[in-house]
Amino acid sequence: MPDEAAPPLHGNPPPRRSLLDLAFLFARIGAIGFGGGMAVVALMERDLVRRRRLLSLDEFLHGVGLGQILGSFAVNAAAFAGYRLGGWSGAVVSSAAFLAPSVAMVIGLSALYFRYHAVPALQSAVTGLGPVVVALIVSAAWNIGRRSLDCWPRRAIAAAALAAGLLHVNPAWILLASGMAGFFLHAGARSAPGAAESGSTPTMAPLLALPAVSSVAGLAGLASVFLRIGLIFFGGGFVLLPVLHDRLVTRLGWLSPREFIDGVAISQLTPGPIAVLATFAGYHRQGVAGALIATVALFLPGFLWMLFLCRQYELRRDQPLAQRFLAGVNPAVAGLVLSAAFVLGKGSLTAWPHWAAAAAAFLLLALARLQPAPVLGAAALAGWLGWIR
Repeated sequence: MPDEAAPPLHGNPPPRRSLLDLAFLFARIGAIGFGGGMAVVALMERDLVRRRRLLSLDEFLHGVGLGQILGSFAVNAAAFAGYRLGGWSGAVVSSAAFLAPSVAMVIGLSALYFRYHAVPALQSAVTGLGPVVVALIVSAAWNIGRRSLDCWPRRAIAAAALAAGLLHVNPAWILLASGMAGFFLHAGARSAPGAAESGSTPTMAPLLALPAVSSVAGLAGLASVFLRIGLIFFGGGFVLLPVLHDRLVTRLGWLSPREFIDGVAISQLTPGPIAVLATFAGYHRQGVAGALIATVALFLPGFLWMLFLCRQYELRRDQPLAQRFLAGVNPAVAGLVLSAAFVLGKGSLTAWPHWAAAAAAFLLLALARLQPAPVLGAAALAGWLGWIR
């Protein structure tokens, strides 16, 4: 059932939530967050803004914009929302809960992979999710656009961001330019509206026990490698892949080229960011402990930077210059969300069953307002049965 809390008002902080509430909320989002960063943003917008009314749409878009600078912006968006709803401890809990389902799945699949040297046969089910993920992102773009693009300058900024996104310009530069354009919006332009509407035991044994051979020195070296990578984690997971390949395959030889490709496939079989490839590599080096340390080290720099930005946002968001800058960021986020739908749709909607599934999913999500989980579940079943190929 939707949360009945009153919507946050302009200028007032959003209602505080308990850490347990935040953990359940973001673990659920993380468990169905297939399709990459923008798909996860769509899920968060639906749950935090429209369904539970915990954040206003503009505030949520500010968090998405700020999260584009360093690290995974899906994780950063979770940290931003957690900070606004529960302080720094809320940011920690929300980010960890969001990543937990993906990390757990990657560890389980890695245990199977390094035992049998093959990716588990889950691809057919995941194939069915593609059209629904596209529909979910389009639904979010529709909701954001119809409520935030209320004048032609905002529409122009959104269109420019859409074009730049399709040309694969770094989102951080798009948002910076859009924020600067916000200084030229009308002084009376709205900057923060109210909230939106409403196997067998022996097989899994490596997973259940920490490897006895793990050494403190080995774990420290693993942490050092992924911490340095995390410091240059700009532009999203797919931009990060060449960096990971250079370090893990070419320089260190921790993974073979084939293992790296299979690790990418495994990360895409799970919800959450593709950067959980670090979990796969860490498991290969040091078991479960290595998987957890590699994951934390990769995401830590971006998370700490996001905490700093959250604090600055809290202190300065009501200043006139900040409001003008953020007013330009909002329509740009709408354009970037729609560009992600175009990019993913190009690879996912390749036959008429895909288009039919996407159209049906859009009607269910945007018009019937059905929750995403059952729609995603039905699509996975259709893919597994071969109805969507």
